[in-house]
Amino acid sequence: MQILILNSGSSSLKFQLFSMPDASILCSGLIERIGFEDAKFTFKTNGNTLETITAIKNHKVGLEILSKQLLDSNTGIIKSANDIDIVGHRVVHGGKYFSDTTEITETVKAKIKALSSLAPLHNPANLEGIEVAETIFPNAKQVAVFDTAFHQTIPEHAYKYAIPNEFLEEHHIRMYGFHGTSHKYVSEQAIAYLGKKQSKIITIHLGNGCSMTAIKDGKSIDHSLGFSPNTGLIMGTRSGDIDSSIIFYLANKLNYPLDSINDLLQKKSGMLGLTGFSDLRDIEAEANNGNKDCLLALQMNVYRIKKYIGGYAAVLNGLDAIVFTAGIGENSQLMRKMVCEDMDFLGISLDEEKNTERSNAIKEINTVHSKAKILVIPTNEELEIAKQAMGLFQP
Repeated sequence: MQILILNSGSSSLKFQLFSMPDASILCSGLIERIGFEDAKFTFKTNGNTLETITAIKNHKVGLEILSKQLLDSNTGIIKSANDIDIVGHRVVHGGKYFSDTTEITETVKAKIKALSSLAPLHNPANLEGIEVAETIFPNAKQVAVFDTAFHQTIPEHAYKYAIPNEFLEEHHIRMYGFHGTSHKYVSEQAIAYLGKKQSKIITIHLGNGCSMTAIKDGKSIDHSLGFSPNTGLIMGTRSGDIDSSIIFYLANKLNYPLDSINDLLQKKSGMLGLTGFSDLRDIEAEANNGNKDCLLALQMNVYRIKKYIGGYAAVLNGLDAIVFTAGIGENSQLMRKMVCEDMDFLGISLDEEKNTERSNAIKEINTVHSKAKILVIPTNEELEIAKQAMGLFQP
């Protein structure tokens, strides 16, 4: 069985083609900086890598480039679109409708579209990927795996907002949580590495979108993202936590339309609003060159992460490990170093030499005296989605 996995982020598209059930990778790659003139397309097969720098306007254009490459007579990996048995899609917001892996129907697509207002940077791209894939691979089964599913174990006292009860009971307004596929995958890897099922772990997913999860005995019990993916940590273009009164001030005093406020907080804030850059690699380079805005933005970002670590350590009543994952978490030595500085009260002690070492596997970067493990675990949302998609048809 060949399963193609499409994982659309707010400005990226990761993909892997698996042969299941042995989980061998036939090809993999990444489209990054979608929406920019210098977007990068990387395609890997059997040790060979093709890279292209080109303008990629949106996710639809990116998917069209990918499909053309998959079917290329010289460097492609499949001979026919019918070679693909299942296309698995990461979908960010499942709302009240979806807590399990789901075969995609017209009804499912309609609900994903209806939830786009809650995840405007993701659900539209996810839906676009589904519709393009249906056209390119018409005989494949299309499957959705929802980011919100892993967080269904969060208790009511944690997911409920302190607003009148009818808003939860009648309108299902609550914290849902996101990046669940990533947090689930790396937490399972961490539990296996620690060798203890009864564990207290904080997973830190840092990419263009960022989130943290408190995980006790393998189950999510609290999470930094909420009703939408715009709360919690400072992100590439999203504000994260903000005083709700600011929204009313923007609307009532500065005469911003509500759509403009939403656009401001989702697409023009975060690191982009603070520095003019949304890519952390650019921000780190500018900070190194003395850019005060970029240096302050890094300090703000790290400070927010530290606050959540402290809060989640309290909720867990202890800490066995923190896990860094996703593009920034796996690759930014500077962010890991800054986050772990002055955290000895919680038993977190970074080994700076280990922190500079690169690895494609689980990496332990704490000192031998650190009470809590500091782990860098490459996320593999695509493999997790492939397993769940296959399980839907071959339980």
